[in-house]
Amino acid sequence: MTKAAVKGLLGRKVRTSLTAFAVVLGVAMVSGTYVLTDTISKAFDSIFNDSYKGTSAVISGKEVVTGSTSGTAPVPASLLPKVKNVNGVDAAAGAIFDVRGNTDFAKLIDSNGKVISSPGGAPNFGWGIDTSQPRFNPFTLEKGKWAAGPRDVVIDSNTASKKHFNVGDTIGVSAQGPTRQFHISGVAKLGSVSSIGGATFALFTVPTAQQVLGKQGQYDEIFIAAKPGVSEQAVANEVKPLLPASATVKTARDQAKDVSSDAQSGVDFIRYLMLAFAAIALVVGSFVIFNTISMTLTQRVRELATLRTLGASRKQVRRSVLLEGLIIGVVASVIGLALGIALAKGLNALFVALGIDMPQQGTVVRGRTILVSLLVGVAVTVLATWGPARRATRVPPISAVREGATLPRTRLARNSTRTAAIVLGLAAGLLIYGLFAEGLATGTVLLTVGLGCILLFVGVGLISSRLVGPLAAVVGAPAERFGGAPGRLARENSVRNPTRTARTAGALMIGLALVALIATLGAGVKNTDKNAVRKQVTADYVVTSSNGFESFIAGAGDAAAKAPGVEVASSVRADKARALGSDIDVTGVDPATIGQVYAYGWTKGSDATLGTLGTNGAVVKKDFANDNHLAVGSNFTLTTPAGKNVPVQVKGIYEPPNKDFDPLLGSVSIPQRTFDSTFPRPKNLFTFLNMSGGESSQAAAGIERALAPFPDAKVRTESSFVDSRTADFDKILSIFYVLLALSVIISLFGVVNALVLAVYERTRELGMLRAVGMTQRQTRRMVRDESVIMALIGAALGLPLGIFLAAIITRALRSQSFAFSVPVLILVIMAVFAFVAGVVASMLPARRASRLNVLNALQYE
Repeated sequence: MTKAAVKGLLGRKVRTSLTAFAVVLGVAMVSGTYVLTDTISKAFDSIFNDSYKGTSAVISGKEVVTGSTSGTAPVPASLLPKVKNVNGVDAAAGAIFDVRGNTDFAKLIDSNGKVISSPGGAPNFGWGIDTSQPRFNPFTLEKGKWAAGPRDVVIDSNTASKKHFNVGDTIGVSAQGPTRQFHISGVAKLGSVSSIGGATFALFTVPTAQQVLGKQGQYDEIFIAAKPGVSEQAVANEVKPLLPASATVKTARDQAKDVSSDAQSGVDFIRYLMLAFAAIALVVGSFVIFNTISMTLTQRVRELATLRTLGASRKQVRRSVLLEGLIIGVVASVIGLALGIALAKGLNALFVALGIDMPQQGTVVRGRTILVSLLVGVAVTVLATWGPARRATRVPPISAVREGATLPRTRLARNSTRTAAIVLGLAAGLLIYGLFAEGLATGTVLLTVGLGCILLFVGVGLISSRLVGPLAAVVGAPAERFGGAPGRLARENSVRNPTRTARTAGALMIGLALVALIATLGAGVKNTDKNAVRKQVTADYVVTSSNGFESFIAGAGDAAAKAPGVEVASSVRADKARALGSDIDVTGVDPATIGQVYAYGWTKGSDATLGTLGTNGAVVKKDFANDNHLAVGSNFTLTTPAGKNVPVQVKGIYEPPNKDFDPLLGSVSIPQRTFDSTFPRPKNLFTFLNMSGGESSQAAAGIERALAPFPDAKVRTESSFVDSRTADFDKILSIFYVLLALSVIISLFGVVNALVLAVYERTRELGMLRAVGMTQRQTRRMVRDESVIMALIGAALGLPLGIFLAAIITRALRSQSFAFSVPVLILVIMAVFAFVAGVVASMLPARRASRLNVLNALQYE
């Protein structure tokens, strides 16, 4: 039986290859995901380990507030001489160096006056290292020499290569003030990593870095080397009593582990997201495998019955079919594993193209990647083969002597309508309960609706065979109308075996339904977000950073305010603080002007309330007030990233429109003067401008001239500002579409498989058609039209289902003011894509069908 299984596979090379390819792509996605994320993880580990390789212990400021734009609390420079005098310390050096990316940034400016940055928002580091002590220097000099004076800078090798900078050139650097020009003294890389993704760095002397970044008298970290014989932990313990409350000391190993945790959590998110899409691809692949093997077994009824007649038991037949699936799974998984390494390169190129550049250092293929890829590929293939294998055992031996015998229908197939009705009824019950029941928590609603959507998906798949006839009549009408007899035959062929057609179209249905779901939800999010921003901003122009989301130099806002024609200028500072047990966004506003450019939705107070803020007043969002039981007159304390405590009193409460979508101001807003005096190195998030003549090209040009010394600041009209707030959604959706494209490609192989097997199955029929006058061209057209009809049936099932699921989810999120919006253009593109995909999928089968030898086909059995 083993030999029979192997010979059978070798005798059906094309069908076996097409079946295996569905597994190859799914496994490639799994292995590619692991290879890519493991490679990124290794690069991050190398960065963090290299950063402290010559260090025994590290003193750094505590992270009082997570994710603050001003970073951790500073380490006073006065601490360094005290540390050097500790008995166990051999050497120590202060540094402006926070490899986590929380430090203030120094942005490099190219020869055209533009900021050198990644579209994905990678950080632009500004660092200062004491290069006189090489043991503490984590950088590797590639060209030139280290910075030695106040006008010297060392830049990263990636920037030097891409922007054609050489040692001796002049480069602009924008940090805490207007752009300054520096002499490039050298080119370096961080440790042994050739690239730190899209990030750039400007490396100064420590005094220069302190001055450029506004950290006079402060360090980010103090590196410590222990004397021979003193352990890392021992020297850390000796230094600890010297530290202020805002600082902490860790061994170099613990420091590297700590700073890597945030980066690794981001890598884990990418890994799990991509594995989710890999799972979708494997599910679609299992549909293809199940359908292909079922069709193959149907065509081999007499072969299987003959084996039974010759003495093979039901168990042997089942094992033979499962062995075929196992062989396909093993071979496909091995190929998919190898292909995944190349796919990892492609995925990284995709991220780079979208501005999401990640650090790279070689290619990492771990044992876990090999094991998981092989297990998943083999398991999916064998499970998809199990059902057909069981059916194969039910072939009666008498079928060996009877032409036209078929496999017996399964119990599920016989009761598919009843099962579908039950599943759809359960789905409807869960959806109705989740959408309309009162008093349910948001988590309960999402869980109930999610289960309902999954059951709805399954129910539509079960009932789809009943829908094939009506759908084929609709989508096949053009083929029948314009294609004549071949078009009519194509439509009739597509409904000859509704179950088979439904399974073939079902794989495509899954991919297109998910595309429609994501596109519809994405359109709803974008429109909701745009409406939310539009209702908040009443200014003519908004000055932001170049990417629209980072903070920028406060001096840029002051410069914009002096532009000709500016009537009202109101800058909004932004940072994070800790209040009432949680980290929150805090904004610093000008009480005299903010009400003229920003529309507060007051629930307690009015624009007049802003004039009563004084020095310790605050306006808070309604959600923050409700969560913390605050009312007008309530007092609480803000703790800044530097560890300062700021007592404030609630003067007003407001609720922004669409409160869960892009509120431009923080949970707490305080007077700008108070913000500037308590938050380190304050920066603007926005500067709102009203012009005496409204929007005009002349006004915009005047503002741009005023902002010329600040290349990271960009002026936008109110409408372009609204659009910029949703620009990143398009990048995210593009990534989702590309990842889902793999599932759609796999489903197309299912169509190819079905058509190849249909041509094989209808060999004699095709011979008869050719004998009575059908031309090769008409034969190709018939197969092509049949492929297009199947693809359009998948689209007709998938696209409405995806829209319906999006509508259900939108309804479930009604408490978040989520809007429903149908992306008509995307859906039209998907429908056209289904048509084109059907044409492409038919090429090989149509060619094979048209080239059949008529005489051989007529005598074929």
